[in-house]
Amino acid sequence: MFTATDLDNKQTFKHKIKNIVKKTAPFIKQLTVIILTILCLLPLNACTAATATNSAKSDTIYQQRTVHNPDGTGKFYMGREIARVMGYEGAGWLERPSRGMEEKSARLVNNLDLKPTDIVADIGAGTGYFSFRIAALVPEGKVFAVDVQPEMLKFIELNKQEKNITNVEPILGSLDNPNLPENSVDLVVMVDAYHEFAYPREMMQGIVKALKPGGRAVSIEYRGENPLIPIKGLHKMTQKQVKKEMAAVGLVWKETKDMLPQQHLMVFEKQSQV
Repeated sequence: MFTATDLDNKQTFKHKIKNIVKKTAPFIKQLTVIILTILCLLPLNACTAATATNSAKSDTIYQQRTVHNPDGTGKFYMGREIARVMGYEGAGWLERPSRGMEEKSARLVNNLDLKPTDIVADIGAGTGYFSFRIAALVPEGKVFAVDVQPEMLKFIELNKQEKNITNVEPILGSLDNPNLPENSVDLVVMVDAYHEFAYPREMMQGIVKALKPGGRAVSIEYRGENPLIPIKGLHKMTQKQVKKEMAAVGLVWKETKDMLPQQHLMVFEKQSQV
């Protein structure tokens, strides 16, 4: 049997509960809003997680080292340190009068097996030294002169106007993308440029996409096998290394032409299923 005191205590307890509920109601509402906000942000968090995954994937492709060659970036790809880019200040060296004789530039261009209708991309075109020489051999085609330095593209535009050449198109690429249309190019030429790509895997994937099925990618690099060639080590590449890096993006080696004094001319092909 409840006494009067017990009933008073029970009513007092109920009153206290009502007061607690009344006082905490605003906090419960705020907590509900916070929970709903978190739920709404879950897709954003998923995107952030995906970005982190991509970043981690990139970290597995490239390694950054504090101790490295002073001519390099400290960034390594497939065991090779990426070389520093020659800036637009070196444009004069690219256009030096002795280059044709030293590198046999005409011989190089004539061994690209060009057709008059070919669409060619000159990646790392610089001043357009090779772009304009190739353009003369593809009168019904076009040359995309791709470079990541706007200053270099200005040189190309000036040369284009001065020489009245209409089938050379300057294109500003990015560090990881040549910015070329998909399946648009018959031949990609990289003359002493690939070893400086900041993101070689991504850049080559973009190049492969731009190549037509059966299209060719030609890498011209100073011979890394020969220590007597007077070029800094990171600005040379061995055939073995080039083949390994091209295979990583699905390109198939077809042949190496050793008719140049100091460079390999290596030809790779995009397979139909790539």
